[in-house]
Amino acid sequence: MSQGDEQGAGASGGYARPRLRLPDGDPYADGPATRRRPRSLITVVTVVVLLIAAIAFANRGGDDSSSDGNPTGGSAPETAPTAPTGTRPVQRGAAGIPSGFSHDQQGAESAATNYSVALGSAEMFDAARRREIVNHVYAPDVAAARQSDLDRAYSDEKFLTNIGLTKDGRAPRGQTFVSRVIPVGTKVIAHSADESTVEVWYTSLFGLSGETSTNPVAESWYTTTYQLRWIGNDWKITDFQQKDGPVPVGRDQKASTADDMTKAVEEYGGFTYAR
Repeated sequence: MSQGDEQGAGASGGYARPRLRLPDGDPYADGPATRRRPRSLITVVTVVVLLIAAIAFANRGGDDSSSDGNPTGGSAPETAPTAPTGTRPVQRGAAGIPSGFSHDQQGAESAATNYSVALGSAEMFDAARRREIVNHVYAPDVAAARQSDLDRAYSDEKFLTNIGLTKDGRAPRGQTFVSRVIPVGTKVIAHSADESTVEVWYTSLFGLSGETSTNPVAESWYTTTYQLRWIGNDWKITDFQQKDGPVPVGRDQKASTADDMTKAVEEYGGFTYAR
């Protein structure tokens, strides 16, 4: 069902218009309606006064917010997954990757999500940038071993040839390499004071956009489970496992041209994710 259908299309094919019931007679003519105006005016003034008072109350308490950033001082709302939690958003840290996550379950979710984006980016194919990312997201005792494994994998000429890149990990002339992770949601499997296991479900865009590309940008779906530990006042990865899916049913949409895809990648930036 399209968005238009959900909003209610009329029987004739157009959108259903809201109905407005007008009072009988001329509302501006002299008569009973005129005599009721003072009472209506009092009602309107009362509503406006109450609205101003409500706004003032809602904006009050800037100095009473708790230390964790929750302005209500109570527990976080539990109405919907996207409802504001009151926790302050993360900031960009070293290597341009978010850092300074809160020492709680939400901070672990946010760390796992942002680390997924960094590890799935095209920057991982650049040796210098890859070292910065790995040293930032992994625990110190794990980073060195992971760095060696990743350097070997990302510099493998057969692997690079298969995905259409040159031996130094660059896109051929006239093409744009696309590697992006777009998180859909997170789930905490286990959590304690200093350790957390978080699953990140995401879609991935990967390939080369360009008129001569033999490896066009395609969409895939994965779930990665991250083992995180609280080290040096931040969450760091100690291990991970990846699996396919869940994969939704694809819509019958026409694929964009190479030019449109290239423009989209160049013009649309990514996000910093805060739970």
